[in-house]
Amino acid sequence: MKTFARFAAALATSATFAGGALAQDSIKIALVHGLSGSSFEAFSKQAQTGFELGLEYATDGTNEIDGRPIEVIIKDTQFKPDVARAVLAEAYGDDEVLLAVGATSSGVTKGMLPIAEEYEKILIVEPAVADSLTGPDSNRYVFKTSRNSSMDMQAQALALNPDENLFVATLAEDYAFGRDGITAFKAALEGSGATVVTEEYVPQGTADFTAATERMFNALKDQEGRKVILVYVAGGGDAPGKIQALDPSRYGIEISMGGHILPVLPTYKRFPGMEGAVYYYYEAYDNPINNWLVETHQERFDGPPDFFTAGGMAAALAVVKTLKTAESYETEDLIAAMEGMSWDTPKGEMTFRAEDHQALQSMVHFKIRVDDNVDWAIPDLVRIIEADEMDIPIGRDNSQ
Repeated sequence: MKTFARFAAALATSATFAGGALAQDSIKIALVHGLSGSSFEAFSKQAQTGFELGLEYATDGTNEIDGRPIEVIIKDTQFKPDVARAVLAEAYGDDEVLLAVGATSSGVTKGMLPIAEEYEKILIVEPAVADSLTGPDSNRYVFKTSRNSSMDMQAQALALNPDENLFVATLAEDYAFGRDGITAFKAALEGSGATVVTEEYVPQGTADFTAATERMFNALKDQEGRKVILVYVAGGGDAPGKIQALDPSRYGIEISMGGHILPVLPTYKRFPGMEGAVYYYYEAYDNPINNWLVETHQERFDGPPDFFTAGGMAAALAVVKTLKTAESYETEDLIAAMEGMSWDTPKGEMTFRAEDHQALQSMVHFKIRVDDNVDWAIPDLVRIIEADEMDIPIGRDNSQ
């Protein structure tokens, strides 16, 4: 009897330690984005801050799910597609992460999509934007919390109030982000009567926009109606300022563009009254998550959260809800939990569309106001453009 008791006690002790060990096994998540090699670095750092804050918020500060700590493994793509593919494969393989989140550049992220399919593991795209990331070359393992080019441009089109009197010339960078964006903008204008008179594409990193601007001026100047140059350039070079310096007003031409991160918004002071659309501005949304984000970010970083901070938080909130609701952590169960899933974010509710895994979400219609006491131009809220106001094309149909 004593021998049995000692055996039972030893067995119970072993089970306790085994259970404790299992409970402490970390949930590994890779954050794969560019931290060196590009001016887009700032976007990545904002997204990482937002992701970390999102995990904190969603787990009530524990950074645990069901007693298991969340371990975030950071991978630097260096903004190079080959490096991005290699570090994502390393994360899935050697690091054995459950899922990955990234990346920053649309072109770099596009190269990562086949790696998710090869390893049969989830890749949540944030903050890259291009429509093609959930398009025909994507796969069922890819989910996208970031907005896409169609959302940018449908919201931008709505902000312009298009009709038959609107004539637009477009300027974009010659890569996935720019071309997808202009394609989406033209689609958004269909049926409105508005006309796109010319499209200009310039290489990434362009600093001299003179030739492209003169061609846009020539295409617009003789039109009878409202004449707009739409600037859709993500990188540096100050395209809007250089166009403005060439005096479009002499032809009655105005400039329109989407919003941007806070460090860029001081340049918008040159365009008081300009209307456009933006993914997020911290004063535009009033909900418990955004209020917490704004207050917490202000306390810890002495400033408000930015554009991609909100995106990183939205991705983290999606991850935590998925892991809390999936039947298991097997990939197929994660996919089943995510398809059609809705969750709350700083921008309100988002929903992963089951067909192509794009997160449907709202956008902000703004009007620029200049206040000498504020360092940046203020994109005052005109209204929230809700997800159901935009007809976002389905990319790759994962239900087939």
